[in-house]
Amino acid sequence: MIGAGIFAAPGPAAAAAGSWLLVGLALAAVVAYANATSSAQLAALHPEAGGTYVYARIHLGPYWGFLAGWSFVVGKTASLAAMALTFGAYVDADLARPLGIGAVAALTAVNYRGVEKTARATTVLVALVLAALVVIVVAAVAGGDPDLDRLTGERPDGVWGVLRSAGFLFFAFAGYARLATLGEEVRDPEVTIPRAIPLALGLVVALYAVVLGAALLAVGPEALAGSPAPLATVLEAGDWDGLAPVARVGAALASAGVLLSLLAGVSRTALSMARRRELPAVLDAVHPVHRTPHRAEVAAGVVVAAVVLVADVRGAIGFSSFAVLAYYALANASAWQLERHERRWPRGLAGLGVVLCLVLAFTLPLASIVGGAALLAGGSLAWAVVAIRAGRARRARRLND
Repeated sequence: MIGAGIFAAPGPAAAAAGSWLLVGLALAAVVAYANATSSAQLAALHPEAGGTYVYARIHLGPYWGFLAGWSFVVGKTASLAAMALTFGAYVDADLARPLGIGAVAALTAVNYRGVEKTARATTVLVALVLAALVVIVVAAVAGGDPDLDRLTGERPDGVWGVLRSAGFLFFAFAGYARLATLGEEVRDPEVTIPRAIPLALGLVVALYAVVLGAALLAVGPEALAGSPAPLATVLEAGDWDGLAPVARVGAALASAGVLLSLLAGVSRTALSMARRRELPAVLDAVHPVHRTPHRAEVAAGVVVAAVVLVADVRGAIGFSSFAVLAYYALANASAWQLERHERRWPRGLAGLGVVLCLVLAFTLPLASIVGGAALLAGGSLAWAVVAIRAGRARRARRLND
């Protein structure tokens, strides 16, 4: 969650919500909390690779499970491409694509060697990004010209704009489900996951509130909205403008961290779908030494590298946001089905999560909604093909018997 989103999302979110940016953050946090608690209790019950793909399959039915897995794999592939391009752009805009592909290749190799290597590398990256964010906040407050009036301006698009800003900011929170998709590789998942997911989300919400509040005080929503690198703009506007490269380095490291964890999540979901022959069976393999889905890891890296060659960053983020919101709507719907003795949080929280996910999804830009609808339609068509093939296989087995 402490990734590229905090460096990229404030721009479009501020354009939508204006000075009400922190209200959008609060709404995104409510949605994320509902999703996080649903994911946590489901992961504790079903500590298996695949996340909501598995949960929806068990609690809602095979079609909904497939749609969840499809939304995650396709939507997150777009997100990975966006993060790879963000990494390249912050390092050297002229070489954004080759640098992004290089980052994907390097981090796929890290994931190939196991989740412990992924966790250690992520810890280092998060520590460096946190240090960069601390510098940005201190520079914004102590080296800038903070003004409380910048927190009380207009809402450019009214309530709709605040909702849209929440949709953009939600994109930055989506990492909390990575523990669920890595369920098979987590120690004592029944205890660890329900503690870790809400705690991590709470810490990140507090961090984002501090960073966004400092940015608003320092330069106001208009400056954030007009910048492709809003936190670098915060530093450049103050007396400590010589520290602006800190934001760029932090953004590059944050993008690398997102790539690292998200590649792991996509490959585990692909493995789970391949086990049920809803993706090619060749992906159903676990490395005998590293205990990782090595074929799915490599396949995910190759596909993401190919998308990086043609992708547009903003379009990829909007498309991914819709797909992720659809994915979490299914997670909440799955949690709604739990029996009383299986639930750790109130059932109504899962219902609220379903409603808010759908509301935020349909406040995104039209192109994102159309792309998301095409994603779901394509998933439904793919499911029909899978179901027909499975039916034929069953009939063939009966004839042979």
